[in-house]
Amino acid sequence: MTLPSNHADEFVMVEASGDAGSIRVMGVAYSGGKMRLPGWRYPVVVDLAGLSVPDSVPLLINHENRTGSRVGMVAARVEDNSLVIEGEILSSSGQAKGIVEQARAGADWQLSIGAEVMESELVRASRKVNGRVHEGSFYHVRKAVLREVSVVAVGADASTRMKLAARFNLYGGDEMDFEKWLAERGIEAEGLSEERLAALKAAFEAGEEPPKADEKKTPEPKAPEKTVQASAGGEGTPVAAPDPREAAESAVTAERERVAAIQEICAGEFPKIEREAVRAGWGVEETSQKVLKAMRENRPQADVHISAGRERGRQCDSSTLEAACALAAGMTSPERHYDEDVLDHAGRRFRGGIGLQELFLEAAWANGYPERTFRNSREALRFAFGRDIQAGLSAVDLGGILSNVANKFLLEGFFSVERTWRNVCAVRNVPDFKTVTSYRLVGRDQYEQVAPGGELKHGTLGNESFTNKADTYGLLLSIDRRDIINDDLGAITLVPRKLGRGSGLKINDVFWKAFMDNAAFFVAANKNYLVGADTALGIDGLTKAETSFMEQVDPEGKPIGVMPAVLLVPPALSAIATQLNKSLELRDTGSNVKYPVSNPHQGKFRAEVSRYLSNPQYPGNSAKAWYLLSDPNDLPVIEVAFLNGQESPVIETAEADFNVLGVRMRGYHDFGVALQDPRGGLKAKGEA
Repeated sequence: MTLPSNHADEFVMVEASGDAGSIRVMGVAYSGGKMRLPGWRYPVVVDLAGLSVPDSVPLLINHENRTGSRVGMVAARVEDNSLVIEGEILSSSGQAKGIVEQARAGADWQLSIGAEVMESELVRASRKVNGRVHEGSFYHVRKAVLREVSVVAVGADASTRMKLAARFNLYGGDEMDFEKWLAERGIEAEGLSEERLAALKAAFEAGEEPPKADEKKTPEPKAPEKTVQASAGGEGTPVAAPDPREAAESAVTAERERVAAIQEICAGEFPKIEREAVRAGWGVEETSQKVLKAMRENRPQADVHISAGRERGRQCDSSTLEAACALAAGMTSPERHYDEDVLDHAGRRFRGGIGLQELFLEAAWANGYPERTFRNSREALRFAFGRDIQAGLSAVDLGGILSNVANKFLLEGFFSVERTWRNVCAVRNVPDFKTVTSYRLVGRDQYEQVAPGGELKHGTLGNESFTNKADTYGLLLSIDRRDIINDDLGAITLVPRKLGRGSGLKINDVFWKAFMDNAAFFVAANKNYLVGADTALGIDGLTKAETSFMEQVDPEGKPIGVMPAVLLVPPALSAIATQLNKSLELRDTGSNVKYPVSNPHQGKFRAEVSRYLSNPQYPGNSAKAWYLLSDPNDLPVIEVAFLNGQESPVIETAEADFNVLGVRMRGYHDFGVALQDPRGGLKAKGEA
């Protein structure tokens, strides 16, 4: 992750520290703007307000987390919407000396951070982050943890430049510092031979320890100010010697061009080849051959494109992997969830269907996993979940892929079970798990004539109140090592379907237990319970129920003004309920022939059927009882409360704990059910 080009005037400064053997380094690691990073379709903005910064951070070279790559330690802080670092180069390794020597010669360096991404979001519109407004589309990394800062010659943004504050040498560079350096090492300059003194001076200028007295170390001869180039006439022509600074800058420019070309060839898809090419000094041709070989071994031929003489494969991003899972598992109408182009690419890329192991490997490769097999499953999982991210961000979020795919199959399972409850209840949105109370306006609830002057009279809140409360229902399942090794994709498709179905069954169970536990709700005292042979469902029974419902009154004895709208019946009465709703006439072919008989209730009431009403596992069940209910939006007899309005369950996926090799899934649903106003419905026993 490098400094964006619009902040090119900021710099990293390297200078001598007060302590011998350490070099002070300061600079801006990230300025808070947009970045273009491999593996991300849109620019990325890291929210510095959500960046967790440890007290001390390792200073590495090129994000290499191996022995010898750490050259120092730095402290980081957020300042003026930028990430600023300050610390020391402590190592005396060849790589550390290379940084110092090139800086002395005038070479520029950049800084790059490595972070673990905890939470990110795709923003389509504009949003203010890090003190400035960024236009969409871009990825907003809300939470991340700073893991390291690296010194790099070429950052992710090739146009970004960082410059040194000044030239320097390791210990200052003047005679007083040389004498101090000798004194610190117990060396008396007086009486030393010119050869020994020159060897010590060379070691001092090179930042090395003094050679032993018997070592013949002579400083390298300095280039002459001028050289004489022989001409055909025999007389030399003075020519200026090459400027060391210009030579260093030229070398750095060439190195940057080489690294940029390697990055373009690898395109973020071959991180192992890219790292090896940069480290080993490969050229463009050698790198291209390595990439071509890897693509032939690991990519389907149909998905390969030729561009500028190099074979390039389209990156397998999160959307493609999600679509591949949906197609392999036979998702119903996948085009509702994914673009045609994404589905087409997924179908061509994974012709035989993607497996669970292949999904994990694709995510791990996108995040820099160097191996090509799943043999080291623990390490592969670590990369797949983005726990070892370089250049700041993960290219593919496996946790997000699993959650998105699982949620779609979760909803398929949830909507596959009976949902009659949703058609006969009111829905309430609650912000927490506390009991909520609603009151009915009674007494002076009718409008009053407004007197001259325009003053309105107040209604009153009565004692009638109705409560509800949301609770959490959930289940935890795991995808263990056996599922991964067996390459069982059903673990992330079949399991969520079962979780969704389980959630649908649970809400039915809670709802109908509450609805049918109505011995104190539908009673004669409330004038909403009818008993007798004439209450059997038919024209006569429905007429009686309608009349009773219309005669309901409020506490002041006035009509409630609500019309019945729903006819709720058990499966045994489904046919007659449908006839009463749709038929224009009903004929009796028994002994008392009465035809034609018009149906006075045709189209009046919407018929709803639930198998729970007659199921023997639920108290109050009956195959003959039926209900006439008002529209639940007018005067509900029962209400379902959902936390934050989330009517469907949620599934979350994460890497399992250290002692469990695999992935865990948890599905949960926050809701509550409670009976409300008894005047909103009527129950007919359907028999004597």
